[in-house]
Amino acid sequence: GHIVTTAAIRLPGNIDFEGTSFASIPSGIAALSAVPALGLAQMFIFVGFLEIVVMKDVKGTGEFPGDFRNGALDFGWNTFSEEQKLSKRAIELNNGRA
Repeated sequence: GHIVTTAAIRLPGNIDFEGTSFASIPSGIAALSAVPALGLAQMFIFVGFLEIVVMKDVKGTGEFPGDFRNGALDFGWNTFSEEQKLSKRAIELNNGRA
C-alpha cells in the first residue's frame, strides 16, 4: 500500500463518479481526508464483513489459538511437519501478527 503509492503507482481511472482520480489521492494518512466518505464507509463495511463472516473462530476446528482456517484456506499447512508448524507459528508471533 504505502510503498506502492509513494512510488507513484496508481490505479487508472476515477475513485468515484464525481471524477476524483486515483492519482489525485495522496499517500499515507493524508489519503483519509482525500478519499470520499462513501469510499471510507465501503472499506469499513468490507473489513467488518471479513471480521464477522470470514475470519471468525469456529470452536473445535482450530489446531491452535488464532487458527482461523475453519476447514478452508489451508495453503498446504497440513503438509508441514510439527517442527515446521511450530517454526512458522513462532515467525508469525515475532512479526506481531498473532
